[in-house]
Parts: sequence; structure tokens; C-alpha cells
Amino acid sequence: MKYGPLGRSGLIVSRICLGGNSWGAKGRRGWGKFDEAEAPAYFKRALDVGINFFDTADNYNAGRSEEIMGATLLKMARREEIVVSTKVGIRQSPVANDVGTGRKHLMASIDQQLRRLQTDYIDVYQVHRLDHYTPIEEMMYSFDQIVRSGKVRYIGGSTMPAYKFAQMIMIADWKGYARPIAMQNLYNMIQREEEREMNRLCQEQGVGLIPYSPLARGFLAANRSREGGGDTERSKNDVQVQAGTYRDCDWEIAERLKKVAVGKNASPAQTALAWLLSKPYMASPIIGATNLDQLTSAAQATEIRLTDDEAKLLEEPYQFRVSP
Repeated sequence: MKYGPLGRSGLIVSRICLGGNSWGAKGRRGWGKFDEAEAPAYFKRALDVGINFFDTADNYNAGRSEEIMGATLLKMARREEIVVSTKVGIRQSPVANDVGTGRKHLMASIDQQLRRLQTDYIDVYQVHRLDHYTPIEEMMYSFDQIVRSGKVRYIGGSTMPAYKFAQMIMIADWKGYARPIAMQNLYNMIQREEEREMNRLCQEQGVGLIPYSPLARGFLAANRSREGGGDTERSKNDVQVQAGTYRDCDWEIAERLKKVAVGKNASPAQTALAWLLSKPYMASPIIGATNLDQLTSAAQATEIRLTDDEAKLLEEPYQFRVSP
């Protein structure tokens, strides 16, 4: 496993992060296997292969993801040895203020999340989604107060327009508030829209990318069929995978990925992660795992290096989804 700083900060993270969207998903999704009984084996394997960075959110499986992390992972390692990341902002209940990034919700949510995680502090606290009402100034002031209270060490953002994230950075610098060090956005070999603005902004401002869905919901494992489905539980049961949204250029990328992987004596999934890790703004892609070997494989991907020609071959077929 390789390690490096998260953005322009002193926080050192593994180059692979284990994501918690499937923790507590048993019975909620056909591919969700991760519950409290299975969790220790997954966390142990992650720790054994060198992963020290773990990401979850308050709305993942109605809070069960955070609860499982607190009840298992945080009992398996010393707190200072691991980096815990979570998110806030998506609606939690029908209650009017149980959503968004307003001061009332943020101050209530941080205490609830600390209780679920069974910890005194969160290493990286991220805006999961912005709301339509809260001024950026109010949100950034509230985050700064939470950092100053000692309940959070660093802050970050997730999927949002680049200009909104630029406003967060600008206000932090202007007011002397805690500055975002991480951006959790959707970015992978077949979804590269973020290269236009967000990734460039992050590179310029010293913000580390921790993208979700680095394998495009498993598509870049290159084991899918054009007719639908594949070999894994997720490919058979994930509605978004079955939606037929993949384009001819995506299938061409998957074919090229298989060829490059053979030359590297690696799997397509490892090669897709290596492609991400070659980007200068990349800190730590967030992977999901539904079997233990996926964790070992992802850790090994940090040792793979692509040549410029190999990267060009993989990138060449890509077509942007939205015209500038």
C-alpha cells in the first residue's frame, strides 16, 4: 500500500479508501452483504493490506453504516491509526430541519454522528450535498466552529458545481475559517466530466480528490455483457447497472482496459484504479467491497504504473456527455 497527504494538508491517508455505502445494506440491496456480522472480516482485511482511510455518511442505510463502523472498526484499531471520514447534508427524516447545511442541522448532526461512530472526533467531515437555502457563509462559519470545538479535524466537499466549491474555498480564505482539503466527486475512466472544472480547481487549490465509484459501479471490472448483467451479484441486481446507460465508447474503453491489464499482469479493475492514481490531483479513490479479495486487489493497484502511451490508449475513446 502507498500513502500520501490528503490535499495540501498534513493528514496522511492510504492511496485506497474503503467506502461504507454497503455497510448495513443487507436486506436493502440485492448486492449488499455488509452487516455487523460480516464487518469484522472486511475491516480486518482492509487493515491487513494497509488501508487506513474509511469513508461513510449519515444517510448511508439510515445511519447503520456509521453504527457498524463504530461498533466494529473503531474497536479493532487504535483511533490514531485510522482516518475516519463521514458526510452530512442529505435529508435524514421528514422533520423540517433534519436536512441541509444550516447551522441548526449541522450542530445536531455532528453530535449524532459521533455517537453512532463511538468516537470523540471525525478526521474529515464533508458536505454531502448543498441545500437550496443555506448561504455558503453560514455553512462555512458553522463548519469552522465545529473544527474549533475539536469534534472535527478537517473539512471537505462532495458532488457540487465547481463554482460553489470555489466559493467555499474563497470564504474560508477570506474569513480565516477551516479550509476544505478534500473533494469527493464522481470520477472514473468513463465519467470524466469533472476534468473540465472541478479537478482543475482542486489541483490549483491543493484539494485532494477522493472520488466515489472509481470502477463505475463495477463496469470497469470489465466483466459485464452488452446484453445486461454480469458475473457478480451487483451486476445482476443493481438497477442503475441494468439501465442500459453505457455507450459504445464506454464498451471500447472496457475492451482496451482488458488489453492493457493483460500487459501489466493485472486485472482490469486494478488497471482502472492505477489510471486514477496517476492523476496529479488524486489522493485516494473510494472503493466498495463485496468480497475480501477485492480489498487485496485494490491495495496491489497502488503498485501499478501506467506509461503515457497506455494512459493515452485508455483515454482516447472517451466522449464527454455534455457539450461545453
